[in-house]
Amino acid sequence: MELRHINKVYLLGIGGIGMSGLARYFNHLGCLVCGYDKTSTPLTTALKDEGIHITFEDNVDNIPLDFYKPGKGTLIIYTPAVPHYLEIFNFFTERGFEPQKRSQVLGIISKGLVTVAVAGTHGKTTTSSMIAHILKASGKDCSAFLGGIASNYNSNVLFGKSKIMVVEADEYDRSFLTLHPNIAIITSMDADHLDIYGDHAQLTESFQLFASQLKVGGELIYHKGLPIHQGTTYGINTFADVVGDNISINNGVFYFNFQNQKVAIKDIEMGIAGIHNIENAVAAIQAALYLDVKPDAIKKALKSFRGVKRRFEYVVKTDKQIYIDDYAHHPEELRACISSIRRLYPNKKLTVVFQPHLFSRTRDFADGFAEVLDTCDELLMLDIYPARELPIAGVNSEMILSRMNRADKRKCGKEEVIEIVKNEKPELLLTVGAGDIDQLVAPLKNALKNV
Repeated sequence: MELRHINKVYLLGIGGIGMSGLARYFNHLGCLVCGYDKTSTPLTTALKDEGIHITFEDNVDNIPLDFYKPGKGTLIIYTPAVPHYLEIFNFFTERGFEPQKRSQVLGIISKGLVTVAVAGTHGKTTTSSMIAHILKASGKDCSAFLGGIASNYNSNVLFGKSKIMVVEADEYDRSFLTLHPNIAIITSMDADHLDIYGDHAQLTESFQLFASQLKVGGELIYHKGLPIHQGTTYGINTFADVVGDNISINNGVFYFNFQNQKVAIKDIEMGIAGIHNIENAVAAIQAALYLDVKPDAIKKALKSFRGVKRRFEYVVKTDKQIYIDDYAHHPEELRACISSIRRLYPNKKLTVVFQPHLFSRTRDFADGFAEVLDTCDELLMLDIYPARELPIAGVNSEMILSRMNRADKRKCGKEEVIEIVKNEKPELLLTVGAGDIDQLVAPLKNALKNV
């Protein structure tokens, strides 16, 4: 299928962060865009406000007549998280449509473009957003499909006039193997999605296959220590091809130096906080240099980068109270987030509200979660957010709590968390998780302010 032929697009799971970006892209092109999702969210509301028709009922009667017959102008896109027993999904397959995954559609869009693909079990959303912002701010321009809402643009999709496209390459369900990038970045390869891969070895093999799909003459940039055997390594305070070092914090702002074999950039000021985000910035700088962005322009762009919603996002920042919200849902992501908070605020009591994401991930990493959460001062634990999964016998939030040594921990419901925060007024609060914990952000902000 060719992009120029597409004029009608239906998305199953349209409310997902990646899928909604595609919906916005095709809507921007002037296509008829419709979709289904199981629940209404602020994101689906935003899509509807942009003129996209969405149904929340799995009922074929809600499918517009325009989508009843296959044709070269009609594209059906689905997310692997959507179950195949859905009536709407079967409606399309039984009529001869060939539904495409998000990554396959990105492959269609990226034909003939210079593609920058960022992969990794964590760090990929912020890194890809940084690259897109550097290109936009420097005047190089790009289009971008991001896995989060970039704060500078309040969107997960950017439209550009250049031939450069930045995409977040998703390893879930091996989706990223449909891409053949000019620049590939691998930020991390920690064990994750074991419900799909079975074991870490198969996940590693999938990333290695992704690395091998780089176009001839392209640039592979990967985190030092990963089992990749070609390309450019990067890291902070380490011996790598590309390094970030001399890290300092001044009034809550992070600074560092960048060095590769040809270029040195001194005293880079970060617009966002976090040691892990300096690592992300090192990879982003190397990609930008490969695309001929000037060092001064890169430095200026990183200072103005405001991050991604729910990635180390300050909700409240006053002399008395700090409230940070983060998407971390893997032990290593949690470790990076909490360690950065500790470095920024070493003398404050840290209260963490955590919502585990997926029964399988909780089962696979209960020990890791317990170890990291033991480093906070107070823990308020929510129930597991199931997402696409059915319950697994014996797997619950208590699996993590029972493995922890910290005494100040308790299982709470969402309303109880709000009351606790309202009464205790914690000086340093972190909400963290990839489920619907984001629905607590506004109530907790109000609770801290006694609104």
